[in-house]
Amino acid sequence: MRHHLPTAPFSRRDFLLVSGAAAALSVLDPPTRAARARPLACRLTSYGKFDAAAWTHLPSLGVKHLFLAVPEPDQIEQTVARLAQHSLTPLVMRGGADLSEASSVDALAVQLATCRKMGVRYMFLSPKHATAPKEAAYEHLKKAGDIAKEHNVTIVLETHPDLGTNGDVHVETMKAIDHPNVRVNFDTGNITFYNHNSNAVDELKKCIDYVATVEVKDHNGAFETWTFPALGKGIVDFKGVLRVLDEHDYGGPVTLEFEGIKDVELDEAGTKQAIEESVAYLRSIGSFV
Repeated sequence: MRHHLPTAPFSRRDFLLVSGAAAALSVLDPPTRAARARPLACRLTSYGKFDAAAWTHLPSLGVKHLFLAVPEPDQIEQTVARLAQHSLTPLVMRGGADLSEASSVDALAVQLATCRKMGVRYMFLSPKHATAPKEAAYEHLKKAGDIAKEHNVTIVLETHPDLGTNGDVHVETMKAIDHPNVRVNFDTGNITFYNHNSNAVDELKKCIDYVATVEVKDHNGAFETWTFPALGKGIVDFKGVLRVLDEHDYGGPVTLEFEGIKDVELDEAGTKQAIEESVAYLRSIGSFV
């Protein structure tokens, strides 16, 4: 039905009618939350044995951020200099410790201090705890979380069988640890690798409130099949993933990871091409800095 606005000066009644109609339309057709630009990093390990090429290749693609391992204390100065030389900023760094051991807290403390020195706010951790019960890992992560808080760093746990293969397990782990500086690194490709009948979008929705970093990795969808092609070549719904991030106003790191396909060995040119295709695909569906 066509509505005609009055041509004479509005009365209070006219104002209320128009305002009510506008409010009704806004409910029926709510504004879409604007997509935000997020920092895009690439895992240094995505280049495999050609990782030396990453330092010049990524800047040539306009990628300004890097995901790399936490350097040893005596390598910090050298690593910082190399990053500066190539105009790269460390966005996430990978730590490591056996969480079944009490000494893991001390080891993580050193790595967290390095993150602070290098201005990195996120430390990735694969939550492996050998044969010890997961409760032991929880306690060590709580203590490490206290140290992380002192350094203004967040520990982000990998989507991994030890403490989180999907959204439900991530939430269970987060509630058990219950620490604001221990959060989830959500890996889109690991969801279908480790789970039957699952998808990244639905699992992300379950745990989004705990997600501090995201890794975008494609997969063919087959359970425990090592087929991680360039982004856009597999079954992961990356548009859906970005939509969930937009809906929850996520502005944290997004890290590109390319792991390739079992028994398919790429040369340096092929590896670079996969990274180039992945970056181009991401930029075709989202906004990144």
